[in-house]
Amino acid sequence: MKKMALTVCAISLAVMGITAACNGNNEEKNAEAPAAKQMDISVIAREAGSGTRDAFTELVGTLIKQNGKKKDNTTKEAITIDGTQGVMSSVAGNEYAIGYISLGSLNGSVKALDIDGFAPTKENIKAAKYPIARPFNIATKGKMNDAVKDFVDFILSADGQAIIEGNGYIGVSDGKKFQAKKLKGKIVIAGSSSVSPVMEKLKEAYMALNPEMEIEIQTNDSSSGMLAAKEGTCDIGMASRNLKPSELEALTPQTIARDGIAVIINKQNQISNISLAKLRDIYTGLIRKWNDVK
Repeated sequence: MKKMALTVCAISLAVMGITAACNGNNEEKNAEAPAAKQMDISVIAREAGSGTRDAFTELVGTLIKQNGKKKDNTTKEAITIDGTQGVMSSVAGNEYAIGYISLGSLNGSVKALDIDGFAPTKENIKAAKYPIARPFNIATKGKMNDAVKDFVDFILSADGQAIIEGNGYIGVSDGKKFQAKKLKGKIVIAGSSSVSPVMEKLKEAYMALNPEMEIEIQTNDSSSGMLAAKEGTCDIGMASRNLKPSELEALTPQTIARDGIAVIINKQNQISNISLAKLRDIYTGLIRKWNDVK
């Protein structure tokens, strides 16, 4: 009878999803609520057209070739969220969520995972140890007017690159100190929500040197930014990825920074490291529970 009581107890607890020990009187000992790692993973992805999504799927390996064409193999169970801030808010509010954002936008509301033992730091990205990193590009169509060229020169100057580095990104130019020309005019910039935060900082610094300049930043996604630049509805397009062949036919790109893509989870989640292979399996739907991430 004692053996039967233990068996019934074990079955009951298994149904409840609780691990515990039982005595012969069918009492529970050390019963615990399910840990976070036992729960289903809430997969969060960026919207179509996002440069961060394009770069993530290519670097992680969820972008596959099928019948000679590239296919985004992100699981259909993924929740699609527009914009960097939206992803962070969603992960911060869901204990079982995982998402990805620009490293430069990372704040204390979420936790970034190490990938294959390497933390998402500028040092590891520069040393090519952290595997999920991409360029920040701007693009222009045809010959730049004086105002646009001056602003691009500022971005690539020592002053502009210091702003980029100071905001958590990686500079790409050893430019000289910028000399303000006190120009007048307006520049319209459109595109990536990942590039937009540092572009706002660059705008503020440039306009402090050129107070009669007006710079308008329209934040959407990389593909929209490239389309606006192609159609001439903006002067500078922003992309958090490499330009596509169809975009390169009409636009001239310029890399202004490099950025890591941080894989983020809720601060209550005890996981701290994940392999690139298991991250890919999560985003293709092969891994669905946190207890399968080790």
